[in-house]
Amino acid sequence: MAPRVRIEDVAEAAGVSMKTVSRVLNCEPNVREQTRDRVMQAVEALNYSPHMFARSLAGNRTYLIALLYNNPSANYMMGVISGVLAGCETQQYNMLLCPAELEDDRLLRGVESLVARSQPDGVILTPPLTDSPALLERLKQLDIPYASISPRNQQDCICVAMDEPLAAQEMVRHLVQLGHRRIAHIIGHPAHGASDWRLQGYRRGLEEAGIAVDPELAVPGEFSFESGVAAARTLLDLPTPPTAIFAANDDMAAGVIQVALQRGLRIPQDLSVCGFDDTPMSEQVFPSMTTIHQPTDEMGRLATIALLSSLRHSEPPASLRVPHTLRLRQSSGPVPG
Repeated sequence: MAPRVRIEDVAEAAGVSMKTVSRVLNCEPNVREQTRDRVMQAVEALNYSPHMFARSLAGNRTYLIALLYNNPSANYMMGVISGVLAGCETQQYNMLLCPAELEDDRLLRGVESLVARSQPDGVILTPPLTDSPALLERLKQLDIPYASISPRNQQDCICVAMDEPLAAQEMVRHLVQLGHRRIAHIIGHPAHGASDWRLQGYRRGLEEAGIAVDPELAVPGEFSFESGVAAARTLLDLPTPPTAIFAANDDMAAGVIQVALQRGLRIPQDLSVCGFDDTPMSEQVFPSMTTIHQPTDEMGRLATIALLSSLRHSEPPASLRVPHTLRLRQSSGPVPG
């Protein structure tokens, strides 16, 4: 069995001190680029893997980032998880996946237990946890840095977000261009800021087209497949049902497609159905789903990198914007007749 490569071996190969190797591996500032490159070439050539426990002792860090979530859409979370993992890998951090309660007392007890047990260097928050004032205040009290994905309040915090009202407005514009005038919307979970933003965009799209907002065409959902099924039944049971349904996420849109097909409706000939997020499900259902691409993996990656950068350099919080894309597929078509 080959002997374990030590930090001393890397230092000797790079022609620098062990302290310099440690500073490079810990991504500390004020290291010359030439020196950094030389050390990393030695690390790669020797296949050196720093011992995580030794790193934590040397830098008073655990090299652990916790990802907190409470989201009914597994499809959405898989994208975020992939991005956070990619961000952690760039700095040799580990990720801890932590489900959390929404109710304040249980949420705070869970976070306090997490901090005491695992001592993460920082936390990534996903909606709706991003909007819990009690959670944000407790993280500050515990001196735990955090980054948020799509928070309602994007001031004075590390966050990554998309212009969701504009994206939803563009989806409605697409349906209007296809001739639809009776366009319904399934609203997301009331605790999520995204639900409000997408509803705003839906209303703006109707107003832009000179279509009156009909309250009976905007029905509640919870970002789950089951809530999409329930909402679809409500909408399709109306005396004058909609010709297009725009759900606030792909899971709910998939529920609409199931109900429509069960009732013998053809998609999109009889009913157009659109979602939001562009999760893998949107291409797996039949017919494939028109949706808004939200780069959840990139959002998770950017939030993680921004958080890790703030840990190293004590930088001021940054609010980052990511672009969206309208994905036109088979589930949307011209208005019937």
